[in-house]
Amino acid sequence: MATRRNSSTETAIKNMLIPLVQAIGRSGKLLYLIVFVVLGVIAYKYFTSEKTTATTEYNTELIQQQIKNVGKLVVTEGHFSQVMTYKDQQKYMMDLISFEKKALIIINADVTVAYDLRQIQYDIDEKNKTITIVGIPKEEIKISPDIQFYDVEQSTMNPFTGDDYNKINKKVKADLAKKIEKSSLKSNAKNRLVSELAKVLILTNSMGWMLQYNGVVVKSDKELELKIVP
Repeated sequence: MATRRNSSTETAIKNMLIPLVQAIGRSGKLLYLIVFVVLGVIAYKYFTSEKTTATTEYNTELIQQQIKNVGKLVVTEGHFSQVMTYKDQQKYMMDLISFEKKALIIINADVTVAYDLRQIQYDIDEKNKTITIVGIPKEEIKISPDIQFYDVEQSTMNPFTGDDYNKINKKVKADLAKKIEKSSLKSNAKNRLVSELAKVLILTNSMGWMLQYNGVVVKSDKELELKIVP
């Protein structure tokens, strides 16, 4: 039934078009018809082009907004404790007399590893639908130690001075820096960084755009971790 109906419809259309074409030919208006068709094609391409441009601009705005949302201070916190003994000895009269000072020191330190993604640098290539991460700020490590002295022993000939406290503070921070390197604090901070940047990767992929770093296209979170994380 459907085939017969379609056949009858085609026949009816042909019967309508043939007299129309003959009429146009007889009246000399065929040229106007051709001009009308050409103008229609041009108008179609024009409006299609405008739509593509509008879509590209919309996608660009979405990406910029996502980067703005990611652009924040990513902070990972940790706590470290240690106990140390500080000793210093002053000797006089060819080392026959000595004066010693010492103290038991307990250190509790709060440590933060931060990435300030507000400083991230990027370029957007609308023509090639590519966003390039130019630079990621280096991690910032802040150590805030609380130093408490116990069992302090000193003499008038060898008292604790500002130099002693500076030496102790310097050694405490050096020891803590070594502990931080051996801990998972920095790796946890990098994981959080990758998690934030992955939001940009997901958005660009969903819109058919590419994310790259230093000319290398990044396609997954793993590549993000290996190529982008400093």
